Amino acid sequence: MELTTIWFILIAVLWVGYFCLEGFDYGVGMLLPVLGRDETEGEAPHTGETRKRQMLSAIGPFWDGNEVWLLTAGGAIFAAFPHWYATLFSGFYLPLLLILVGLILRGVGLEYRGKVDSPAWRARMDAMVVVGSFVPALLWGVAFTNIVLGVPIDADMEYVGGFWNLLGPVALLGGLTTLTLFLTHGALFVALKTDGRLRHDARALALRLGAASAVLAVLWLGILHVRTGTTASWLVAGVAAAGLVGGLLAAARGREGWAFTGTFVAIALATTSLFLALFPDVMPSSLDPAWSLTAENASSSQKTLGIMTVVALVFTPVMLLYTAWSYWAFRKRVSGHHIPTGVHHAAVVDGGERAGADR
Repeated sequence: MELTTIWFILIAVLWVGYFCLEGFDYGVGMLLPVLGRDETEGEAPHTGETRKRQMLSAIGPFWDGNEVWLLTAGGAIFAAFPHWYATLFSGFYLPLLLILVGLILRGVGLEYRGKVDSPAWRARMDAMVVVGSFVPALLWGVAFTNIVLGVPIDADMEYVGGFWNLLGPVALLGGLTTLTLFLTHGALFVALKTDGRLRHDARALALRLGAASAVLAVLWLGILHVRTGTTASWLVAGVAAAGLVGGLLAAARGREGWAFTGTFVAIALATTSLFLALFPDVMPSSLDPAWSLTAENASSSQKTLGIMTVVALVFTPVMLLYTAWSYWAFRKRVSGHHIPTGVHHAAVVDGGERAGADR
């Protein structure tokens, strides 16, 4: 197998990991105002603040580590396929800038939410988390739809379109699909990682969101694969749809673990199908197929790819082992009964650490 193909596969794996792991983070962030509302369960009052802190403590140990997958994917594209990186970041400059701003807002909201004991302060930080989760969840779908379908690229490997070229009907459909998939994924993560009424509310919401995401996903993947798909991409997309349906059926039966696995598999295989439909191109040209960026003409030298391969063989297993360990160490549920009411404690990061002790 050629080194260009190996690195195309590795980059696909990094994006799969990013969407599967950061996807539920985005979903939890967007659902803060929906699931984080006041309620009374039996004799134990669970305020909206308690529910929000349950949700944020559930992702506290993971969210910043999940973003490493994005940084690694971007770095891998830069080093392995510099022409792809240059064309992508120049042509998609505004959407990628909006995603970056969203990630900054989200990170600030999560880190500083507990620094001031004020409801108004926490409300502002919550709004930053919601917006910072919504923008990437929507725009990543828009971006990848355009990458797979093709964008205006000339003979010099330069993007010659404008911002509005990226907002076609199919691209917006892709954005709505990733948005609803991540919302479903996040709701199931909340159901898997919390207890009490919040757990049941999250599972019920996931079923409603999942029905919408299933319709959108079938329509979106169908359009993409009709235009650019291969036999392999069709098969993988079909299994992705089956995984989503299976996850929703498991959620309906109260099996949160299997339900979350179903959405995880669905997102992983849907992303995989996009890369299968894309290969051997990395950015097709909608002006002339001969001007498309491919894994061959957009790649670095063989020497560079060889050195990178050695480095990846060393550090990729380390990253995977650390990720697996962190999820195992914080695998238990976050109980609302362990979160004191009436007094606001520490930041979300501390909440994540405390959640591990509470379990």
